Amino acid sequence: MKLVNPTQYRFEHLATQLKWRLQEGRGEAVYQIGVEDNGLLVGLTEADMKASLKTLKRMAEKVGADITLLREREVDYDSDRNNRKIAEVLVRKVPDDQQFLDLRVAVLGNVDSGKSTLLGVLTQGELDNGRGRARLNLFRHLHEIQTGRTSSISFEILGFNSKGEVVNYSESRTAEEICESSSKMITFIDLAGHHKYLKTTIFGLTSYCPDFAMLVVSANTGIAGTTREHLGLAMALKVPIFIVVSKVDLCSRGTVERTVRQLERVLKQPGCNKVPLEVSSPDDAVTAAQQFTQSACITPIFTLSSVSGESLDLLKVFLNILPPLSNSKEQEELMQQLTEFQVDEIYSVPDVGTVVGGTLYSGVCREGERLVVGPTDEGRFLRLKVGSIQRNRSACRVLRAGQAATLALGNFDRSLLRKGMVMVSPKMNPTICCQFEAAIVLLFHAKTFRRGSQVTVHVGNVEAGRRPYGGVPSREGECVCQDTSCVQVREPWFASASSNTPSTCDWAPCQLLFREGVTKGIGHVARLLPPSQNHDQNQNQSQNHDQNLQQH
Repeated sequence: MKLVNPTQYRFEHLATQLKWRLQEGRGEAVYQIGVEDNGLLVGLTEADMKASLKTLKRMAEKVGADITLLREREVDYDSDRNNRKIAEVLVRKVPDDQQFLDLRVAVLGNVDSGKSTLLGVLTQGELDNGRGRARLNLFRHLHEIQTGRTSSISFEILGFNSKGEVVNYSESRTAEEICESSSKMITFIDLAGHHKYLKTTIFGLTSYCPDFAMLVVSANTGIAGTTREHLGLAMALKVPIFIVVSKVDLCSRGTVERTVRQLERVLKQPGCNKVPLEVSSPDDAVTAAQQFTQSACITPIFTLSSVSGESLDLLKVFLNILPPLSNSKEQEELMQQLTEFQVDEIYSVPDVGTVVGGTLYSGVCREGERLVVGPTDEGRFLRLKVGSIQRNRSACRVLRAGQAATLALGNFDRSLLRKGMVMVSPKMNPTICCQFEAAIVLLFHAKTFRRGSQVTVHVGNVEAGRRPYGGVPSREGECVCQDTSCVQVREPWFASASSNTPSTCDWAPCQLLFREGVTKGIGHVARLLPPSQNHDQNQNQSQNHDQNLQQH
């Protein structure tokens, strides 16, 4: 309600409570001043509000944090003639021991919608010239620079300090300096928009476990190309999504409004069941950030320009306040488990040796730790030792569950590694699953799905391409759109002994996604088959598959 002239005992109690709130919010907390415990908006006079904010600032300084006034508004209470206000204040802890809050945002959208340009403007701090200059620093290959189309996955960082100010490359900072100055880090995962690179886009969504997805739509073209496809992928994988309508400087206000109405109609369809929330002011941005994580139905919509900078600050306000999906208790529970690191990228670095990049899904990984990596083609796990660790291009001694990093493995033979492997603690006693049953649903297509159909399956960071399906689908061997069936998939998976399920992201346990041309479906792993059953059925299915090939 108010924090006016508290006693020393009361002040110590409030500071302790603030410290606990910050720990619970992983370094962030939002205080509402002028609100009673039952939620009644009473408000405070100007003198009481000023005294309360001063007390809150003293509390924050005591626990090593800073405060930022998000918004104030007047309220009517009992027809009081004095103006009464309520305030929302963001309290953020100054980073220590490199444990800044890190959120991952996957960037989706059709080709030429302005995804890479928007990220270049946000992370470089300079507006685009209208010809794509801002995106040049994000491209990893020469053909991307020549065509202007992203074909690989790139990562860009945007920091916010304890006062809520943007920290990026605008002052010629290195990535290490950005990490040191930031209390909160947004890691953007720039994905490909062209349908030709759909496999890469799906890999980015399933492997890197983004906390949120940002769908970029061009204002002058509207919903076109892969826009619906990317929206469906994010919803199938249960990734919270918000929408950015870009290039508003190229078209009239009526065209922008027509694109927004088109998006609202799609979001309100029975398959989506979303509630669009158009953001047009800083107050809307604060409301959108708070409601976005509280309700899975809310979908904020921003309209901005990377050339003129129109409404770009609203997106920054939204990202600054956006809270994490998991709290500190869930984080601690993951850290108590055995180490499991998913391998997504493999590099050879001069004077360093073999380096792997990926995400730590459980446990804690330290420099010098001994792990096992696999499975190999023979189904074995090999021993290795972790050298140095880098997180967001800066050195890090300890890696905690949910964090992405690169690990140096020294002179370990790179040819023994491949994407989709896992590095786990030897205590886990890792086992191999060659076959499992999955319950699936076909989406967005009227085509039937028959026994022996060949598709590409994505589970976590594993992609099984063109492997035969078997099992007993419903409706006399056919599976039609929106029909649930039980199928069997042949593919070597790593299975955690404790969970008896293929190891996948903690936010989407045992979810799988498959595609066959334009046909797509989702599902989940129902159960693993015993090794003996795996072996027998693998032989039978191989014989049947060979007979089918001979007949064709």
